[in-house]
Amino acid sequence: MDTAVTDPVVGATLEGRYRLEERVARGGMSTVYAATDLRLHRTVAVKIMADHLVGDPTFVDRFTREARAAAMLSHTNVVSVSDQGSDQGLVYLVMELVRGRTLRDLLQARGRLTVAETFAVLEPVLSGLTAAHRAGIVHRDIKPENVLIGLDGVVKVADFGLARAMEGPGQTSATGGVLIGTVAYLSPEQLERGKADARSDVYAAGVVLFEMLTGHPPYGGDTPLAVAYQHVHHDMPVPSAEVPGIPWQVDELVARVTRRDPAARPIDAGAFLAELSDLRADLGIERVPVPTGRSSAGPDTLRPTNRPHATRPRHPSSPGTRDIRPGTEVLGNSRPANRTSVLGAGPTASVAGHRPPVRPRPATGVPDHVRRRRTRLIVAIILLLAVTIGAVGWWLGSGRWTTVPQLVGKSKDTAIGLLQEAGLDPDCCTEQFSEDVPAGQIISAKPAKGDAIRGSDVHLVVSKGPERFTVPADLVGKTADEALAALQQMPLQVTTQERFDNTVHAGLVSGVDPPAGSQLKRGQVVTVFVSKGHEPVAIPNVVGSTPEAATATLQELGFTVKRGDDGRSRDVSPGQVMAVAPDPGGGPVDYGSTVTITVSTGVPQVQVPDVRGKSVDDATKILTDLHLKVKVNTFIAGNRVYQQSPKPGETVDEGTVIQLAVSFG
Repeated sequence: MDTAVTDPVVGATLEGRYRLEERVARGGMSTVYAATDLRLHRTVAVKIMADHLVGDPTFVDRFTREARAAAMLSHTNVVSVSDQGSDQGLVYLVMELVRGRTLRDLLQARGRLTVAETFAVLEPVLSGLTAAHRAGIVHRDIKPENVLIGLDGVVKVADFGLARAMEGPGQTSATGGVLIGTVAYLSPEQLERGKADARSDVYAAGVVLFEMLTGHPPYGGDTPLAVAYQHVHHDMPVPSAEVPGIPWQVDELVARVTRRDPAARPIDAGAFLAELSDLRADLGIERVPVPTGRSSAGPDTLRPTNRPHATRPRHPSSPGTRDIRPGTEVLGNSRPANRTSVLGAGPTASVAGHRPPVRPRPATGVPDHVRRRRTRLIVAIILLLAVTIGAVGWWLGSGRWTTVPQLVGKSKDTAIGLLQEAGLDPDCCTEQFSEDVPAGQIISAKPAKGDAIRGSDVHLVVSKGPERFTVPADLVGKTADEALAALQQMPLQVTTQERFDNTVHAGLVSGVDPPAGSQLKRGQVVTVFVSKGHEPVAIPNVVGSTPEAATATLQELGFTVKRGDDGRSRDVSPGQVMAVAPDPGGGPVDYGSTVTITVSTGVPQVQVPDVRGKSVDDATKILTDLHLKVKVNTFIAGNRVYQQSPKPGETVDEGTVIQLAVSFG
């Protein structure tokens, strides 16, 4: 069905410039239209906020923030925003039009992508996020729906509005206007504390990486709370568990970028991109085109519309507008003039041009015009005295008093205006930090309320907002002393705690809690984690392996391998490892320790004892105790050994057969 018929907005022109041609996408919060910029003669995308959200300042602010955030960025992998405004009751953003589909559409059509295709999509996503992070912008809502893939294969990150949570499947909300996003892609710190930084975007991009490789997000559940619980308490599963053939190095990358501790992740999208590029080179992954599929937005050219290009009427309740119906001619605000007589109010009023009849002159002899002048003068004096006495009485009574308006919670400019209207002089302003009153609003006034003499001063105290101190972002990798010196410059309580860290050298800072970028109150506790180096590593049992295989296994775990003197073993075949020191059963040892392996050259050797003259039973016991085998040759009936082979004193391998010749003793 043609959207020109079903959508009343199609055909409207916003601000006399953007003519809406066709609807290309629709969501719960907004609808996107292809439009023509009549001024620059180009095709653009116009995102219009849903009608039921226009009256909510929270969501209007979202649009404003999206425009400001995107306007700060100029990158080929970020959807650019060129304009923002409101017209005809519609709040809108003007963006570049990307003809193609979202990554969500591609995954629904393909199921999952190959490793090479996944890298081809993820690299431009991280490139766009890197530009955002370097501009100090955190996206906070990275998901397949916000990754656009053009027909030309260009990948762009969209929606920097940082959408506030709406209750519904797969989403979560928080109080206080905290931005959350889609729960399937939220990092543990966003779910637990509502805080997000560049590493939160890294986490979400890691979830998208997992989804591209497997075809679905890592966690599922009947409720958003169930999904959130898994993000906070479980480590990310590895893609190769579901898709055999994915290299283990890719599994490790997914694990690194989705660590539950943000300090263990790459610091931003640029660091993630660098690791991805190194992994591509290490694995020799070929570069393939970005998979585009068939465009879900239709052909490149706009469909014609049969609607007239008329401006959409404004909402009747909009200030300063009128409801203009078709066929009505509007001539302005003129009204028929009220015709009244200016010389009289009744039917006997005189008509212009007629003179009143002449009255007879009084008998006093005083001219009429003199008498009238005196009368007017007397009346004027009486009126002046009355007004003066009334004004003095009013001032001495209630006139000099005015009422101090309610100012607490008002903005500074509003408070000053209210005081001036009340005839009071603003004494502005003392600034103070406040946990309860937003920045720029009045905390208190003195006098606070009640009567005051006009012209007197009212002292205002203005809020600077909550007092906060930012945890520095460059502490990881510094020495403990350097980190403590930086934090002790702020009024915070600083503690240190040692812990193992497999990526940070011993003695250096491996993380802080709360994490870098957190806004802390005065006196709040900050814990600095100091690395104790790599955690101890258990020695694997490589007995029975070849020396080469044993060495490779141990070195992969970080051990230094040393080969000791060869030995002999009755249990291990020649050429295989027969012993490991330290003993694998002795528990973990320090990372990087030296492990010595001993290689077997064969079974142990023994010296053949002299059993001649002994009974067969005694000789057999002596020889078998030495792990030798016995064969008795009886030539003449008897039970005494009179001859043996090999001869006494010879050195032979364990298991060698000793032949005994027996006769009467």
